[in-house]
Amino acid sequence: MSGTSDQMPTEPITAVGILSSHRQAPDDYYVVAQTTDGSDADLWKDGLFKSKVTRYLCFTRKPGPDVVVDVKLTDIKDALPEGFIAVQETLDTKEPAMRKRRLCVKMGPRTAAETAVFDFQIIAKSKHHLVHYTSLGEIKNMGIWYRIGEVPHLQSSLQKSNTVNNDAPADTESMRTISRPDNEQQSSGGYTMTAMDDVPFGIAPRLRDTSKEMQQVNLMGITIKSLAEIEEEFHYNFSTEKNIVV
Repeated sequence: MSGTSDQMPTEPITAVGILSSHRQAPDDYYVVAQTTDGSDADLWKDGLFKSKVTRYLCFTRKPGPDVVVDVKLTDIKDALPEGFIAVQETLDTKEPAMRKRRLCVKMGPRTAAETAVFDFQIIAKSKHHLVHYTSLGEIKNMGIWYRIGEVPHLQSSLQKSNTVNNDAPADTESMRTISRPDNEQQSSGGYTMTAMDDVPFGIAPRLRDTSKEMQQVNLMGITIKSLAEIEEEFHYNFSTEKNIVV
Protein backbone atom coordinates (compact mmCIF):
# COMPACT_ATOMS: atom_id res chain seq x y z
CA MET A 1 0.00 0.00 0.00
CA SER A 2 1.19 3.51 -0.76
CA GLY A 3 -0.22 5.13 2.37
CA THR A 4 -3.39 5.74 4.36
CA SER A 5 -6.27 7.78 3.01
CA ASP A 6 -6.07 10.42 5.77
CA GLN A 7 -2.34 11.11 5.47
CA MET A 8 -1.27 13.57 2.78
CA PRO A 9 2.06 12.76 1.07
CA THR A 10 4.56 15.60 0.99
CA GLU A 11 5.49 15.33 -2.70
CA PRO A 12 3.35 15.01 -5.87
CA ILE A 13 3.49 12.04 -8.22
CA THR A 14 5.86 12.49 -11.16
CA ALA A 15 5.15 9.29 -13.17
CA VAL A 16 2.49 6.56 -13.36
CA GLY A 17 2.84 3.05 -14.81
CA ILE A 18 1.50 -0.48 -14.94
CA LEU A 19 3.50 -3.57 -13.92
CA SER A 20 3.01 -7.22 -14.85
CA SER A 21 4.31 -8.23 -11.42
CA HIS A 22 4.27 -6.29 -8.17
CA ARG A 23 7.67 -7.80 -7.37
CA GLN A 24 9.38 -6.10 -10.33
CA ALA A 25 8.86 -2.45 -9.50
CA PRO A 26 11.55 -0.02 -10.68
CA ASP A 27 13.56 1.88 -8.10
CA ASP A 28 11.65 4.64 -6.27
CA TYR A 29 8.26 3.29 -7.44
CA TYR A 30 5.33 2.46 -5.18
CA VAL A 31 3.11 -0.49 -6.15
CA VAL A 32 -0.57 -0.58 -5.26
CA ALA A 33 -0.50 -4.34 -4.72
CA GLN A 34 -3.48 -4.52 -2.35
CA THR A 35 -6.82 -2.86 -1.96
CA THR A 36 -7.72 -0.87 1.14
CA ASP A 37 -9.20 -4.02 2.73
CA GLY A 38 -6.14 -6.18 1.98
CA SER A 39 -7.35 -7.94 -1.19
CA ASP A 40 -5.24 -8.47 -4.28
CA ALA A 41 -5.29 -5.30 -6.43
CA ASP A 42 -4.68 -7.10 -9.74
CA LEU A 43 -6.29 -5.01 -12.50
CA TRP A 44 -6.34 -7.87 -15.06
CA LYS A 45 -7.89 -10.74 -13.10
CA ASP A 46 -10.94 -12.49 -14.50
CA GLY A 47 -13.79 -13.32 -12.15
CA LEU A 48 -14.59 -16.64 -13.84
CA PHE A 49 -11.24 -18.06 -14.87
CA LYS A 50 -7.95 -17.90 -13.02
CA SER A 51 -5.34 -16.21 -15.20
CA LYS A 52 -1.58 -16.09 -14.95
CA VAL A 53 -1.64 -12.54 -16.31
CA THR A 54 -1.55 -9.81 -13.66
CA ARG A 55 -1.42 -6.03 -13.78
CA TYR A 56 -0.64 -3.62 -10.94
CA LEU A 57 -0.77 0.13 -10.74
CA CYS A 58 2.48 1.84 -9.73
CA PHE A 59 3.78 5.38 -9.43
CA THR A 60 6.77 7.41 -8.26
CA ARG A 61 7.32 10.70 -6.46
CA LYS A 62 10.93 10.92 -7.56
CA PRO A 63 11.74 14.64 -8.09
CA GLY A 64 11.57 15.78 -11.70
CA PRO A 65 10.67 18.78 -13.86
CA ASP A 66 7.09 17.52 -14.48
CA VAL A 67 4.28 16.30 -12.25
CA VAL A 68 1.04 14.41 -12.89
CA VAL A 69 -1.65 17.09 -12.89
CA ASP A 70 -4.61 14.91 -13.92
CA VAL A 71 -5.61 11.30 -14.69
CA LYS A 72 -8.49 9.69 -16.56
CA LEU A 73 -9.71 6.13 -17.10
CA THR A 74 -11.34 5.62 -20.52
CA ASP A 75 -12.50 2.79 -22.75
CA ILE A 76 -9.75 1.62 -25.07
CA LYS A 77 -11.90 2.54 -28.09
CA ASP A 78 -12.45 6.14 -26.97
CA ALA A 79 -10.39 9.00 -28.33
CA LEU A 80 -7.43 10.03 -26.22
CA PRO A 81 -8.35 13.13 -24.15
CA GLU A 82 -6.58 16.29 -25.27
CA GLY A 83 -3.33 16.89 -23.44
CA PHE A 84 -3.18 13.33 -22.04
CA ILE A 85 -0.86 10.42 -22.77
CA ALA A 86 -1.89 6.77 -22.49
CA VAL A 87 -0.14 4.16 -20.38
CA GLN A 88 -0.08 1.47 -23.06
CA GLU A 89 2.68 -0.93 -21.95
CA THR A 90 3.88 -2.47 -18.72
CA LEU A 91 7.09 -1.01 -17.38
CA ASP A 92 8.74 -4.37 -16.74
CA THR A 93 7.73 -6.56 -19.71
CA LYS A 94 6.47 -4.07 -22.35
CA GLU A 95 3.19 -5.97 -22.71
CA PRO A 96 -0.26 -4.38 -23.10
CA ALA A 97 -1.03 -2.51 -19.90
CA MET A 98 -4.78 -3.18 -19.76
CA ARG A 99 -7.62 -4.74 -21.68
CA LYS A 100 -10.79 -2.84 -22.56
CA ARG A 101 -9.76 0.13 -20.38
CA ARG A 102 -6.98 2.69 -20.76
CA LEU A 103 -5.23 4.77 -18.11
CA CYS A 104 -4.51 8.32 -19.32
CA VAL A 105 -2.14 10.72 -17.63
CA LYS A 106 -1.68 14.48 -18.06
CA MET A 107 1.75 15.93 -17.24
CA GLY A 108 2.66 19.54 -16.52
CA PRO A 109 5.72 21.56 -15.46
CA ARG A 110 6.09 21.54 -11.70
CA THR A 111 6.98 25.24 -11.64
CA ALA A 112 3.65 26.15 -13.26
CA ALA A 113 1.40 23.55 -11.60
CA GLU A 114 -0.82 24.70 -8.75
CA THR A 115 -2.28 21.25 -8.04
CA ALA A 116 -1.21 17.69 -8.86
CA VAL A 117 -1.95 14.04 -8.08
CA PHE A 118 -0.33 12.96 -4.80
CA ASP A 119 -1.60 9.41 -4.20
CA PHE A 120 -3.56 6.42 -5.53
CA GLN A 121 -5.71 3.91 -3.65
CA ILE A 122 -7.73 0.93 -4.88
CA ILE A 123 -10.85 -0.26 -3.05
CA ALA A 124 -12.54 -3.64 -3.44
CA LYS A 125 -16.08 -2.37 -3.13
CA SER A 126 -17.24 0.35 -5.51
CA LYS A 127 -19.79 1.66 -3.03
CA HIS A 128 -17.08 2.50 -0.51
CA HIS A 129 -15.74 6.06 -0.54
CA LEU A 130 -12.33 7.38 0.47
CA VAL A 131 -12.10 10.69 2.32
CA HIS A 132 -10.13 13.39 0.44
CA TYR A 133 -9.92 11.16 -2.68
CA THR A 134 -11.63 11.35 -6.08
CA SER A 135 -12.93 8.33 -7.98
CA LEU A 136 -11.07 7.60 -11.21
CA GLY A 137 -13.29 4.69 -12.30
CA GLU A 138 -13.78 0.97 -11.90
CA ILE A 139 -11.91 -2.06 -13.22
CA LYS A 140 -13.02 -5.60 -12.39
CA ASN A 141 -15.29 -4.42 -9.56
CA MET A 142 -12.47 -2.45 -8.04
CA GLY A 143 -12.48 1.30 -7.72
CA ILE A 144 -9.36 3.38 -8.43
CA TRP A 145 -9.15 6.59 -6.44
CA TYR A 146 -6.65 9.43 -6.55
CA ARG A 147 -5.86 12.38 -4.33
CA ILE A 148 -5.25 15.97 -5.51
CA GLY A 149 -3.17 18.45 -3.53
CA GLU A 150 -1.37 21.74 -3.83
CA VAL A 151 2.12 21.60 -5.30
CA PRO A 152 4.78 23.01 -2.94
CA HIS A 153 7.06 25.54 -4.61
CA LEU A 154 10.51 26.34 -3.25
CA GLN A 155 10.41 29.70 -5.06
CA SER A 156 7.50 30.99 -2.97
CA SER A 157 9.74 32.10 -0.09
CA LEU A 158 12.17 33.74 -2.50
CA GLN A 159 9.36 35.59 -4.26
CA LYS A 160 8.06 36.83 -0.89
CA SER A 161 11.53 38.06 0.01
CA ASN A 162 11.86 39.87 -3.30
CA THR A 163 8.47 41.52 -2.79
CA VAL A 164 9.55 42.84 0.61
CA ASN A 165 12.78 44.17 -0.87
CA ASN A 166 10.90 45.92 -3.68
CA ASP A 167 8.70 47.72 -1.14
CA ALA A 168 11.69 48.92 0.92
CA PRO A 169 13.22 52.41 0.40
CA ALA A 170 15.79 52.55 -2.35
CA ASP A 171 19.45 52.60 -1.36
CA THR A 172 20.74 56.11 -2.09
CA GLU A 173 24.32 54.95 -2.46
CA SER A 174 23.34 52.22 -4.93
CA MET A 175 21.32 54.69 -7.02
CA ARG A 176 24.23 57.09 -7.02
CA THR A 177 26.54 54.35 -8.30
CA ILE A 178 24.46 53.59 -11.38
CA SER A 179 23.63 57.22 -12.26
CA ARG A 180 25.69 59.42 -14.56
CA PRO A 181 28.15 61.58 -12.53
CA ASP A 182 27.49 64.69 -14.63
CA ASN A 183 23.76 64.46 -13.95
CA GLU A 184 24.01 63.75 -10.25
CA GLN A 185 22.66 66.43 -7.95
CA GLN A 186 22.20 66.70 -4.22
CA SER A 187 20.08 69.25 -2.42
CA SER A 188 21.59 70.85 0.65
CA GLY A 189 19.40 73.57 2.16
CA GLY A 190 18.87 76.32 -0.41
CA TYR A 191 21.90 75.34 -2.45
CA THR A 192 21.95 72.58 -5.05
CA MET A 193 25.19 70.63 -5.13
CA THR A 194 26.37 69.02 -8.33
CA ALA A 195 29.05 66.50 -9.20
CA MET A 196 31.37 69.41 -10.21
CA ASP A 197 31.40 70.88 -6.70
CA ASP A 198 34.69 70.64 -4.74
CA VAL A 199 36.62 70.05 -7.97
CA PRO A 200 39.68 72.41 -7.93
CA PHE A 201 40.18 74.58 -11.01
CA GLY A 202 43.45 76.43 -11.73
CA ILE A 203 46.44 76.79 -14.02
CA ALA A 204 48.80 73.89 -13.99
CA PRO A 205 51.99 74.69 -12.04
CA ARG A 206 54.19 74.06 -15.07
CA LEU A 207 52.43 76.87 -16.95
CA ARG A 208 52.36 79.53 -14.24
CA ASP A 209 55.85 81.11 -14.81
CA THR A 210 56.08 80.86 -18.57
CA SER A 211 55.30 84.61 -19.03
CA LYS A 212 58.57 85.60 -17.32
CA GLU A 213 60.62 83.45 -19.61
CA MET A 214 58.64 84.20 -22.77
CA GLN A 215 60.83 85.51 -25.62
CA GLN A 216 59.87 87.35 -28.73
CA VAL A 217 58.28 85.11 -31.27
CA ASN A 218 57.64 85.98 -34.88
CA LEU A 219 54.52 84.28 -36.02
CA MET A 220 53.53 84.97 -39.63
CA GLY A 221 55.18 88.42 -39.44
CA ILE A 222 53.54 89.33 -36.13
CA THR A 223 56.01 90.09 -33.37
CA ILE A 224 54.95 89.18 -29.88
CA LYS A 225 56.48 91.67 -27.41
CA SER A 226 57.03 91.38 -23.73
CA LEU A 227 55.23 93.59 -21.20
CA ALA A 228 58.38 95.69 -20.64
CA GLU A 229 58.79 96.32 -24.36
CA ILE A 230 55.18 97.38 -24.68
CA GLU A 231 55.49 99.81 -21.73
CA GLU A 232 58.67 101.32 -23.16
CA GLU A 233 57.33 101.75 -26.71
CA PHE A 234 53.89 103.04 -25.92
CA HIS A 235 54.58 104.98 -22.71
CA TYR A 236 52.94 108.44 -22.65
CA ASN A 237 53.59 110.88 -19.79
CA PHE A 238 50.80 113.42 -20.58
CA SER A 239 53.32 116.36 -20.30
CA THR A 240 51.48 118.48 -22.92
CA GLU A 241 48.19 118.17 -21.14
CA LYS A 242 49.78 119.03 -17.81
CA ASN A 243 51.38 122.26 -19.28
CA ILE A 244 48.05 123.45 -20.67
CA VAL A 245 46.34 122.96 -17.37
CA VAL A 246 49.06 124.81 -15.48
